Amino acid sequence: MTLEILTPETKLYSGDVYGIQLPGIEGSFEILDKHAPLVAALGKGNIKILKSKTDTANYKIESGFVEVLNNKTTVLVEGATE
Repeated sequence: MTLEILTPETKLYSGDVYGIQLPGIEGSFEILDKHAPLVAALGKGNIKILKSKTDTANYKIESGFVEVLNNKTTVLVEGATE
């Protein structure tokens, strides 16, 4: 699946990934390849990008939103740090 993580200032990440773990406002959840369409609000917490089954990247965020459509995941966040 294609993943883009954007802030108001810059693009943090863009590329193909195995999956992503996100801090939803009511608990963490995971999006994998070919996930159903989804829009969800994100709360304060960690984003874990699953580049492959063994390679990961992490970001801390304050808040944001995620949209999944046609095997593309777009994450809009504020207050992101590696």
